[in-house]
Amino acid sequence: MEQQSTFVNWFRNSSPYIHAHRNRTFVIFFSGVAVTEPNFDNLIHDFALLKSLGVRLVLVHGIRSQIDERLLQQGDTPRFHHHLRITDQSTLQYVKQAAGLVRVEIEALLSMGLANSPMAGAKIRVASGNFVTAKPLGVLDGIDYCYTGKVRRIDSQGIHQQLDQNNVVLISPIGYSPSGEVFNLSAEEVATEVAIALQAEKLILMTEQNCLNPDNQKPVQQLTTGQANELLENNPNLPEAIARSLSAAIQSCQNGVTRAHLVNRQVDGALLLELFTRDGIGTLVSHAAFETIRTAELDDIGGIMELIKPLEQQGLLVKRSREKLEMEISDYIIIERDGLIIGCTALHALADSGRGVIACLAIHPDYQRASRASHLLDYIYDKAKQSDISKLYVLSTQTVHWFIERGFKPVSIELLPEPLKSSYNPQRNSKVLCKTIS
Repeated sequence: MEQQSTFVNWFRNSSPYIHAHRNRTFVIFFSGVAVTEPNFDNLIHDFALLKSLGVRLVLVHGIRSQIDERLLQQGDTPRFHHHLRITDQSTLQYVKQAAGLVRVEIEALLSMGLANSPMAGAKIRVASGNFVTAKPLGVLDGIDYCYTGKVRRIDSQGIHQQLDQNNVVLISPIGYSPSGEVFNLSAEEVATEVAIALQAEKLILMTEQNCLNPDNQKPVQQLTTGQANELLENNPNLPEAIARSLSAAIQSCQNGVTRAHLVNRQVDGALLLELFTRDGIGTLVSHAAFETIRTAELDDIGGIMELIKPLEQQGLLVKRSREKLEMEISDYIIIERDGLIIGCTALHALADSGRGVIACLAIHPDYQRASRASHLLDYIYDKAKQSDISKLYVLSTQTVHWFIERGFKPVSIELLPEPLKSSYNPQRNSKVLCKTIS
């Protein structure tokens, strides 16, 4: 029964994301190494699941490891400069071979439909083509990159036509010139340019490891493009693959892609955990903050009521009607995380007195360990100063010491200003605290 309950709760909690992702375009990059590993089948199954949920999928695969393998088999040494392969005429033949082989292997896996398997009934159609026009990278730092190129143009219309026909689009990291030449491209660059050209909702980069904070080696959960730039600039020793993925995420988000995700493919089911749970498992990069503090609006009332209802039932907060919330909504401040209200409070000004009262401070149980209540309090201080409020009151039954630790001092009920004094409920026996701010 416990397992059943866990599954039901997870499925219900994932439903907002199922709705949000339907008919959205996701561009997903994965390396050539991923294709060679035994657990790649699981990733294919997850792609099939996304497709069944209505996601418009564009897959971009790498071939770097396959090219290196063929070069070494022939006794040649792979040549790179600034992490870019130098593709001479002989290497270009290996590029073509690797691209064709990997593409066929992926198409075969996406064509599976065995009974009693995750692919049963999937019937996925895969479309590939000359969607990428390329040009030579040329000579840089005196090095001729030969047939290494860069993206010149993406045939977004052609890709959209395939997506409109309910196909999965599979793109290899090679491009074609108008003169009929073939160029070896960076798979991350191709994925980024495709995502930008399609104005995709998400660019998802399946990495070989987590993106870690260099200071404490903990996974980085979210970054704005500005923060991601700082991370790259201040940490030149980041793993090369992570640095490339971060650069791709920054570029895509600065050019119209809503969000980019770095997801460690080594974690089984990481793609699903990232897309269908509130906090995900990878690193989210977005142009604007994923979690924001702002003044509440009328559309937020349902979320506020959902947040404070359990606390009202426990007697920790005074019950508030929807009508009262509507009348006072401009007094409320919320923390919004990906559409979910996870924190709120209110600052009610007492007319013509330079005084105000803090009310309805609540944080979602899952998010109470990251100083969010303190952030709300700081926001209140700023709002109070803007409103010429110099003295703040709070009535509390359970969080007295929390406020005392932040400079509030207990005061007598008799010192409460009107109308707080006349509306004080002796049955709740709330403690009264006060703080003067400058």
